[in-house]
Amino acid sequence: MIEEELRSTPLVRNGMALAREIDNILGQVIDGNNMSKIDRSPKKIYMGVRRLEEETIAVKMSKLPSRVKSFHEESSGLEVSLYFVLKLLKREFMATGWPHTLEYPPLLPLKSISVTLSICEFVAGVSATLNYENEEKVPLEAFFVFPMDEDSAVYSFEAMVDGKKIMAELQDKMKAHTNYENAISQGQQAFLLEEDKCSRDVFCCNVGNLRPGSKAALTLKYVQELPLEADGALRYVLPAILNPRYQLSGWPEDSCLKMKTPVVPLEDLPYTLSMVATISSQYGIQRIQCNCPLSPIEYLGDDKTSAQISLADGHKFDRDVELLIYYNEVHTPSVAVEMGKSTTDADCLMGEPSAMVSFYPDIPEAQPPITCGEFVFLMDRSGSMQGPMSKQDKSQLRIEAAKETLILLLKSLPVGCYFNVYGFGSCYEPFFHRSVKYTQRTMDEALRRVKLMRADLGGTEILTPLRNIYSGPSIPGHPLQLFVFTDGEVTDTFSVIKEVQINSLRHRCFSFGIGEGASTSLIKGIARVSGGMSEFITGKERMQSKALRALKRSLQPVVEDVSLSWDLPSGLSAKMLSPEQTVIFRGQRLIVYAQLTGTMPPAEATGEVCLKYSLQGKSFENKVTFSLQPKFDANLTIHRLAAKSFLQTKDMGFRETPAKDKKDVLKVSIDCGVISSHTAFIAVNKDLNEPVQGPLVRRDVPRPILLSATAVMSRYRGGAPAKASSSYRPPAPRLIRNTYYPSVPYQQNTYDPHKSTISKELYSLGLDKHQAFGDRPKKKCMSLMETCPEMERAHSSTNRTNLETHHTVFGDNHLVQLISLQKADGSWDLNEGLAMVLGVSLEEIRTALPIKNADSSGWATVLAVLWLHANGKDMKCEWELLERKAVSWIHMHAGSVMRVLMKAAINFLKSSEDPAIFAL
Repeated sequence: MIEEELRSTPLVRNGMALAREIDNILGQVIDGNNMSKIDRSPKKIYMGVRRLEEETIAVKMSKLPSRVKSFHEESSGLEVSLYFVLKLLKREFMATGWPHTLEYPPLLPLKSISVTLSICEFVAGVSATLNYENEEKVPLEAFFVFPMDEDSAVYSFEAMVDGKKIMAELQDKMKAHTNYENAISQGQQAFLLEEDKCSRDVFCCNVGNLRPGSKAALTLKYVQELPLEADGALRYVLPAILNPRYQLSGWPEDSCLKMKTPVVPLEDLPYTLSMVATISSQYGIQRIQCNCPLSPIEYLGDDKTSAQISLADGHKFDRDVELLIYYNEVHTPSVAVEMGKSTTDADCLMGEPSAMVSFYPDIPEAQPPITCGEFVFLMDRSGSMQGPMSKQDKSQLRIEAAKETLILLLKSLPVGCYFNVYGFGSCYEPFFHRSVKYTQRTMDEALRRVKLMRADLGGTEILTPLRNIYSGPSIPGHPLQLFVFTDGEVTDTFSVIKEVQINSLRHRCFSFGIGEGASTSLIKGIARVSGGMSEFITGKERMQSKALRALKRSLQPVVEDVSLSWDLPSGLSAKMLSPEQTVIFRGQRLIVYAQLTGTMPPAEATGEVCLKYSLQGKSFENKVTFSLQPKFDANLTIHRLAAKSFLQTKDMGFRETPAKDKKDVLKVSIDCGVISSHTAFIAVNKDLNEPVQGPLVRRDVPRPILLSATAVMSRYRGGAPAKASSSYRPPAPRLIRNTYYPSVPYQQNTYDPHKSTISKELYSLGLDKHQAFGDRPKKKCMSLMETCPEMERAHSSTNRTNLETHHTVFGDNHLVQLISLQKADGSWDLNEGLAMVLGVSLEEIRTALPIKNADSSGWATVLAVLWLHANGKDMKCEWELLERKAVSWIHMHAGSVMRVLMKAAINFLKSSEDPAIFAL
């Protein structure tokens, strides 16, 4: 009997049996004898299925009826996601009476989200309204978990319930939770908004005791600085995607991220999104770009200093909404002074005027750049990296972009530095025990490993490899520069940030968030506390370009002796609210906040602020003169942003914040009305004071299933991941140069996505069977130097072996093929690989060599540099560093024949490039 088979199956979540808990549910869903005798009550079926799904139970289907025998043969022994099993059974048993009503009900309380966006210069003000309606016959408690950018200063929360406005109060988080529970128990309506305890970019909104037929509109407001992109665009992102976070065993149960939020296909999402944006700048708006369909841009004046746009109807929650705003001028330094709030206490930040200072230091490019350093690249190899870089453009997978990026980075490193590469997932895999000197041999070894990389290391546990990196001894004269690449789907965000902060004095961290939904809290946090820079790669942006830009910054000499001084009228002083600035990068915008205390002078008075720094022994100054007449802003935007800047420095999460800082965090958060990990907004409608008849029915607002559902499916593989206390594992034989060493059991993952019905379901979601069900064999992590004797023989492989592999790995990408052939010192050898990229025969290249018996490497390197300029102009930012290394090599080794080689190369390739490209 199917019922007995299902009852006897191990039903597990976090390793705990749940058979007793679901015993009654099975009886509601399945009649003991056959599938045709199913209770047709939609409510019973729905409740049973939902409870099973919410517990994320994995069921081993040992036997199935003959109608699904083919599926049984494919999936025997797999832990199958119950979601897909039920979807299959519904379709297969339509003819035998499976109810057509097995769907998510159309009664979920969240109906729509409307956003009003106001962008003035480089600050965004946002008002987001969540519209709820209870169409059921019982009172509800609704939970909605959603993403926010970690820079958002949330300062207001209010509820409009059946025409009545209720303002929320910001309270200590524990007190707010107690008040919420008390209000619900007394029959009152209560609304709670809180930042997650484990990550600053995840929020949860609770709607308690929403009566049948009642409507509620919850509005939250926030402000944030907009980051400046390399091309001068200001980027605003309205997060629509909350990727599942990889959860460590034993992680706090009270985190929003632990909620069993249901997932549904995009077309079944029961709520809609609308957005209207007004954008203004005194310098004029050049253009606005968006990754989502927009209404035509409407300029509100002939001078184009103000414009309005709106999101087109029918937005699908398959991507974040991203605006790129181009003003006619963005690099002008400025100071804005905002009036304080007179009704506050004297020692409150809100009571005095606040100043927002923005600088764009004109830091000269140092020549030559530094050639020392320890460069460590920490690359995410979790299953979600198998997804496409963009949901709109699936031409390149994240892991393939990561491999190209690593090749570019390795080729661009300066001779004489040290480096290492780590892959991480559920465990981590370093290329070398410790960082090694950058030589031809070590670079070749690293490149071989890059070409073998796969997104096959399971979850996203970044903390353990970080600790391993920091545990190593510092290399004298070679400061550590850490580059972290991840799609950011981790839960222990604050723990990671704290670990980076503890080691901030010995390194800088450059972080890269890959794809929509990457954790802004993680990516921005680790860069901020270490004095590095963060980047996000979304849409059709290239990981390669942003990574090489960061490497170029890391190779610039450090700006030292950074200080900020104020020249103010007598009786007025400036108190810094932002942390002390110790690092400035070329091309970076610098924003600092200060509180102006004392007596404000007459309206015509001015002040001056001066940024001072030194570079390679030279001193520099940037000054800005500004009016001391504060401007009124009802939203106190600058004050809120100043408070957020302070909180980001002190607030390290609900559990990680030191006791000495928690008091300051609570005071600033509550005084300024800006939410923190220690506070929460609560609103109570005391007019509704009717006893609740029975328990409130819980409704979790679902999230959409996205293409990155490999991460979603990891939650259905039998609970929490294996404990990672020893994530670095002893080396094991593995696939090397197409030879498999059989001491590790091998299973070939061949898969036809069109073979079966269930496979088609998964394939339509961007998953193959193995990704969805966890059937891929576990991969043991290892170190390059610990593999086996065959690896040592691989070290001595000839350049011919390199030629055999690089084309098969990188296909027809001639740019990457050429770069992969470059040697560590910057030169190229004259060989078949180079000839293939140039599109000529090797014999033709040799014949065209203008000086017989000359060094063929010099001739090959000149040709390669010329080809880069002629064929890779659009990608110059990606090969600029390695090209400079090649030109330096030419000057050192070609000597007096360099001009002859240059002229001959231009004629041979029929190039129109200026010979000046070979100048140092």
